[in-house]
Amino acid sequence: MKLVKFGLGAAAMALIATGANAQGGPTLNTVKERGTLLCTGHDGSYLGFAEVDDKGAWTGLDIDLCRAVATAILGDPAKATVIPISWAQRWPALQSGEVDLVVKASGATLSRDAELGLQFSLSYYLGTTKIMAHKSLGLSSLADADGGTICIPAGTTQQQQIASYTQKLGITLEPVIIEKTEELEQAYFSGRCDLYTQWGPVLAIARAAKGNVDEHDILPDVLALEPEVIVMRSGDDNWIDIANWTLSALWFAEQEGIDSENVDEIKADPPSPEIAKFLGVNPGMGTPLGLSDDWAYNVIKQMGNYAEIFDRNLGEGSPYKMDREMTALWKDGGVLYPYLID
Repeated sequence: MKLVKFGLGAAAMALIATGANAQGGPTLNTVKERGTLLCTGHDGSYLGFAEVDDKGAWTGLDIDLCRAVATAILGDPAKATVIPISWAQRWPALQSGEVDLVVKASGATLSRDAELGLQFSLSYYLGTTKIMAHKSLGLSSLADADGGTICIPAGTTQQQQIASYTQKLGITLEPVIIEKTEELEQAYFSGRCDLYTQWGPVLAIARAAKGNVDEHDILPDVLALEPEVIVMRSGDDNWIDIANWTLSALWFAEQEGIDSENVDEIKADPPSPEIAKFLGVNPGMGTPLGLSDDWAYNVIKQMGNYAEIFDRNLGEGSPYKMDREMTALWKDGGVLYPYLID
C-alpha cells in the first residue's frame, strides 16, 4: 500500500497491517540488524532544524524527529546516527542506501516523487518561501527589486521558485547560488546580495541570530507554500508506515496531554482503551508495524511529544522564540492531526 504523500492537508487514512508488516519490511530489518538508524544531517548549521555545537553534538527539529524514529525502532534516541550531507547529495545518498531517511527540511514535489522514485511521510512542518532584503534598499515588495542580486541556496526548490516568481513579475534578478547555509548568509549579510530567498523560518532565525532585525525586511511576497516531509526510498510500505505513525504518535500525545513528564503516571492508569493501547498497556500498537507494543511510550518518554520537541528547538525554550502558526494541532488552529488508534 502506498500512502498519500502530500502533507498536512491530506485526509488521514486507516493503515492496514499485513502479515509482511508484522515481520517488518526490508529497511526496518536492515536497521534492526545494523543497530542504528542513519539519517541525513546538514553540511553545516540550519538553525533550529539541524545544528552542531562546538563539541560536535547535533540538535534541532529535524534531528529530534530522526531520533524519535530511532527510538520507535531501537528504543534509544542515541541509536540515531546523523550523517552530514549537502542539499544536492541527499537524494543520491538515500537512493544508494547511505542513509535510511532524509529529514532535512525537504519539500514534497512531483519530480521527487515521479522522477526520482521517492516517497514522503505526512508533513511535519508547513512553511512559506520568502525573501529578505536590506532595509536600506527601501523595497516594499520584490517587484521593486528589478536588476538586483539575490542569494539562493543551491540544490533546493527555491531555485525554481524564484525563477518562476520573477518571470511572473516580469523582472530580472542576478542569482548568487551557494551551497552552504553559513556561506549563503555571509554573502547576504556582507552586502554581496541585495536579497536572500529561503524558507521563511530560516530567514526569521537568521535575522534574529544576527541581532540587527531592524536592518532587514522580510518582504510580503510568498513564493511558495511548502510541506516539509520525511523522504524515503519507494517500495517499502512498512517503512513509510513507521515514519507516519511516529509523527502521528507525537501529535496524538500532544492532543491527549501526554508528555515526557506525565507519561509514566498515565501509563500506570490509562484513562481510555485507546491510550492504553497507545502506551503499550494493551497489545496491538507495535506488532502490525514490526515494532514492540511499547514503542510509542518509549518515544514520548525519551523525546517528548511534538510540542516539547518544537519548543526546545524553535519555540519558547529555544533562542528563536518562534510561534507554531500553521504547524500547530488542529484544536489550536493549525493543520496537524494524528491518525486514529483503534
